[in-house]
Amino acid sequence: MRALNDCVTSLPRESLKKVTRIGVSGQMHGVIFWKKNQGCHWINSGNLRVFEPRDTSYLITWEDGRCNTDFLASLPQPQSHLSLATGFGCATIFWYLRNRPDFLDSYDAAGTIQDYVVAMLCGLQRPQMSVHNATSWGYFSTRSKTWNIDILRGSGFPVHLLPAVVNAGCVAGKTSYEWCGICQGTEVGIALGDFQCSVYSSATESTDAVLNISTSAQLTFSMPDGFQPEESPNPGEPVAYFPYFNDHYLAVAASLNGGNVLASFITLLSDWIAELGLAIPSSASLYTRVIAAGLSQHETHLTIDPTLFGERHTPDRLASVSNITAAELSLGHATRALCHGIVQNLHSMLPSSRLQESGVRRIIGSGSALSRNDVLRQEVEKIFPFPVLYGKDTDSALGAAMVMVKQW
Repeated sequence: MRALNDCVTSLPRESLKKVTRIGVSGQMHGVIFWKKNQGCHWINSGNLRVFEPRDTSYLITWEDGRCNTDFLASLPQPQSHLSLATGFGCATIFWYLRNRPDFLDSYDAAGTIQDYVVAMLCGLQRPQMSVHNATSWGYFSTRSKTWNIDILRGSGFPVHLLPAVVNAGCVAGKTSYEWCGICQGTEVGIALGDFQCSVYSSATESTDAVLNISTSAQLTFSMPDGFQPEESPNPGEPVAYFPYFNDHYLAVAASLNGGNVLASFITLLSDWIAELGLAIPSSASLYTRVIAAGLSQHETHLTIDPTLFGERHTPDRLASVSNITAAELSLGHATRALCHGIVQNLHSMLPSSRLQESGVRRIIGSGSALSRNDVLRQEVEKIFPFPVLYGKDTDSALGAAMVMVKQW
């Protein structure tokens, strides 16, 4: 929240006074808990009003790995077209219910981190959640746009923690106070999924596919009008269907392995350098050198399967390195192979042939990892036989703003 306040207050003061609507997006799946009417307190920071968290839990992100395969198998089957996975909000709540029920007793509200922000800005008694985020929590039917209340209540789930669900693009409320120079009474949109917003700001044609590599990685294209996914999930299917806007769906290969794998590689190198007793360069400097090494090596036979964090459709899958030869052990070979593996893993989930059959003619690249990494971009262009255009790493924020503008 401090970072959020700092970002907003760094914008031009005169422009902030002119803001008429606020669009919000953020990482889906995760969960934060708080006490109603006590989730934050408003303070003066300099000559501006900001809010700080109070009586909240830590944020449990989508990378929460406590719900293993056996635990998920013990949960009731959801009435949803998406399979349940570790890191989903409802799965995490079930974990606390069975392992630390006293933790849940301390709170009476929950949502994603972006839902929390909207609730605090608007002073909502009960948090609201968009269909985007509700679907990402599990136990939600996109057809009826309702939680699986009977299934959850039958398993003792604390259904009072579930937010009210509204359509993506709706206004959730108005700012209850002046915030960072934005006027009191400014309309705030319901919090949206970062992935859907990134697609919204990137894809300009119905024949565009969007490839996003940030912390994780996704490849997606829009399904035709009227498409409805099957009611029951196929756990082994690598392509899922995410709700978009206006009752449309996106076909999505959502990989858990993207920029986080590259970050783990940088951490590995830093740890090795430290163990050797050498001066450790900054992460940014090390990242720049790693990319330069990868660019110097155009091809490699070294093969890296980068599934360090498993995949939702194959949660027990591990990463591996193969085709190791003495001649291809340089940093450049390793970087090239790792970047190739990240892109190839997405391609194996949603191959070019299916994109072509679905009418895709162009790929739009987006996301912070892709925008910073020329080796990744080269591998995208090698593996996918489509023209590729690149957006910026601010696509998600831009998409949220564009949604709110369109509501006019």
